[in-house]
Amino acid sequence: MSLALTSENPLGAGARTKLNGFAQILRDNGFIVGLAETRDALTILTGGDAARPSRLRPSLKTLFCSRQSDWEKFDELFDAYWLQRGMKSATRISGAPQKSPAGLQTQAAGRRGFGESDQADHVERGEGSDVSETGQSKREGASRTELLSKTDFRHLAQPEDLAAAHDLAERLAKSMRARLTRRMHARRSGQRLDLRRTIHKSIAHGGMPLELIRRKRKDKPLRLVVLLDASGSMNLYSAVFLRFMHGVLDSFREAEAFVFHTRLIHISPALKERDPQRAMERMSLLAQGTGGGTRIGESLATFNRWHAKRCIHSRTCVMIVSDGFDTGPAEDLGVEMQALRRRCRRIAWLNPMIGWQGYAPEAAGMKAALPHIDLFAPAHNLESLQALEPYLARI
Repeated sequence: MSLALTSENPLGAGARTKLNGFAQILRDNGFIVGLAETRDALTILTGGDAARPSRLRPSLKTLFCSRQSDWEKFDELFDAYWLQRGMKSATRISGAPQKSPAGLQTQAAGRRGFGESDQADHVERGEGSDVSETGQSKREGASRTELLSKTDFRHLAQPEDLAAAHDLAERLAKSMRARLTRRMHARRSGQRLDLRRTIHKSIAHGGMPLELIRRKRKDKPLRLVVLLDASGSMNLYSAVFLRFMHGVLDSFREAEAFVFHTRLIHISPALKERDPQRAMERMSLLAQGTGGGTRIGESLATFNRWHAKRCIHSRTCVMIVSDGFDTGPAEDLGVEMQALRRRCRRIAWLNPMIGWQGYAPEAAGMKAALPHIDLFAPAHNLESLQALEPYLARI
């Protein structure tokens, strides 16, 4: 059904452009809006209920709002974009964008009617403006980074957001290594006294402990072994984790990386490339066949038989990143997890689905693995990766 462009009907040939602009405004203000939500919203716009803003508002609000904070901000953003009301307060909600996206204009340009053509507005900035030469304010950059850290990887629809998440994941791995190293040095300086040897040395000084002897222990550094599920069900997460693994291997003195789907592939040599892009290219050649099914038990059997003796010592944390969907027998996975548990210090299983609302580990493979896991944690965004640092520091 075609809709004429009138005061009663806000839609015309530019409906898609208007909707894309509104979706971008919502993303800038912390809403989780992906391609699926945008497609459903376009369907709403072509229906009869979209003839008036009063009918359009509840439909889009129900579609786009998934959190309490979204419901509190939506009406103000809707009025600012579609009705040109309350523009100052609406732009203050966002991460202080200095350049208005398509469809959202400043009040200085005057109010436009619902559905009128969009024109680029020029916003003058004074000398005191906190804006960089690239046009991005400092506050906007911090807000954008915080938003990316909290956003589920599967909701990163824009290529620039994916690229930023990849870079943040790699920087996170390097900063984690730096902080863990500082903590290790602090522990070494606080070692306990060796009382027996101190008393023995004090005999030469009439019993006065003038020379303190400390216990010296050769600590093995933390070794991290990462096994990443690269099957089809993990496609939305594996790319970000590969960049995280690249940062791990580049920063941790002792680390190994593997990917698995129907078979296990050792990718540490590829990820040790300094250039992330070259590392990803080499890894893609090694891991041909990714995106298919998953045989977790069989892949762990390969690891236990051919790699575990070389890769694992008494201070090794094995980190498995997988949704737990195994096409092989669950009993085999349980047996291999038990064998792996006897070899290493800790096993951390990171499952992106834990971050989904209402998730429960009902898959047979996941149930078989749980009794042998020390840490079962989410891995759906950068914030969940950052939460691993305190856990690794205690190993």
